Amino acid sequence: MKPINLSRSEKAIEAALFRGEYRPVKHEEFESIAQAIARRKKDAVLNIRVNKLDLESIKLKAKHLGIPYQTFVSELIHYYAV
Repeated sequence: MKPINLSRSEKAIEAALFRGEYRPVKHEEFESIAQAIARRKKDAVLNIRVNKLDLESIKLKAKHLGIPYQTFVSELIHYYAV
């Protein structure tokens, strides 16, 4: 059988698994996590016009948080949508 070559990130996951950093979860908790991930799936496009100064402010705040500004805007929309 041919050995499997793992990527660096796959090797890190494997090492964490062997160290016991992962734990089994109940079915209900798994479903809750899966639903949270599904709610974050981006499957629609939104084009809007905004004030230039507002956009610069949003970009600055996103940079301060260390995330892309479009991700920041998406999270704001999600926060107010639920």
